[in-house]
Amino acid sequence: MAKVISFANQKGGVGKTTTAINIAASLATIKKRVLLIDLDSQGNAGTGLGFIRRNHKQSVYGVLMGTAGIIENILTTAVPNMHILPASAALAGAELDMLDMENREFRLRESIQPIMDNYDYILIDCPPNLGMLTINALTASDYIIIPLQCEFFALEGVQQLLSTINVIKQKWNPDLDILGMVLTMYDKKLGLTHAVEDDVRNTFGDKVFKTVIPRNVRVSEAPSHGKPALFYDFKSSGAQAYLRVATEVVNALNKKDK
Repeated sequence: MAKVISFANQKGGVGKTTTAINIAASLATIKKRVLLIDLDSQGNAGTGLGFIRRNHKQSVYGVLMGTAGIIENILTTAVPNMHILPASAALAGAELDMLDMENREFRLRESIQPIMDNYDYILIDCPPNLGMLTINALTASDYIIIPLQCEFFALEGVQQLLSTINVIKQKWNPDLDILGMVLTMYDKKLGLTHAVEDDVRNTFGDKVFKTVIPRNVRVSEAPSHGKPALFYDFKSSGAQAYLRVATEVVNALNKKDK
């Protein structure tokens, strides 16, 4: 049965989607069956994997609304072993559409049940807020990974996210756990980067992955070519860093299963 992991941070521009795409691709590269679910109406996860929104009708929106089944909305990517359940512009109205729904917090969890045995990992790219879509993602998840950009405001809002996680644990998903935090856009030449890293590691200890994601032009270029960094430039420092983070993810999950 699949492990479900959400990538969440209500602060935008922290590399959340890039991290979700590249860890998904890295896991697929080591022969794991992976589904990436795009819950952000901007649809950047799909774009970053080469999908042009107007060219396909598949979307997580209909799945959440109960008007479409999940299997027929999953797309095969160019990455072997990796599929995506893409977003659409309609997802922008999902928060309002779900207001009067019964068990609205469980829509995603119920929707993925038929495919849980089809994958080793289901990764969810959350929108940059703590609304109903993110609540659905965290309610459906076993774990959460929090990307943090190495900048002055890195920890801003993290406490709010942690409070949201605690509420979800109390109300809907008592087994939800933070798998780790990953430091992104790391520039070792900047003193601020080291200060932020020290602050985050002193605050969260071993919850922070050892591997950091460097600020790397090849990682930035990859989405415009519709490829994960690993398939755009395998030898780049960013691609290799994501591969190491994926290894840390697998090792952390194996420890929890013992």
